Amino acid sequence: MKKNSDEKEQGENTFAIRIDSDLLDWREDYDVLFYSVIDLPSRLEKALTAYLGHFEPASGSFDLCIDRQGDFHWLELNPNGQWGWLEEQTGLELSAAFADLLMRGGS
Repeated sequence: MKKNSDEKEQGENTFAIRIDSDLLDWREDYDVLFYSVIDLPSRLEKALTAYLGHFEPASGSFDLCIDRQGDFHWLELNPNGQWGWLEEQTGLELSAAFADLLMRGGS
């Protein structure tokens, strides 16, 4: 599928949320986490989108980490990643985006 310019079709959204914690495993204590909505570097977003385009899951939740130099590192892709709790923390309309995807026939 080719796209013109950087325009996205309805249902094609990228949401990037940074979770900061002093814990090695941030899942140990959700009460001490800090959430921020971020923009991914364009090259990284394009690479992740290309990955999804190649393997064709309906959606994907990528786990990334950022090192002390600010470089991103890919950890894994969760085709059914947990995201519902992030909507409350960030105000992003994640449920609406997934509903749109389902309405368009994504599975």
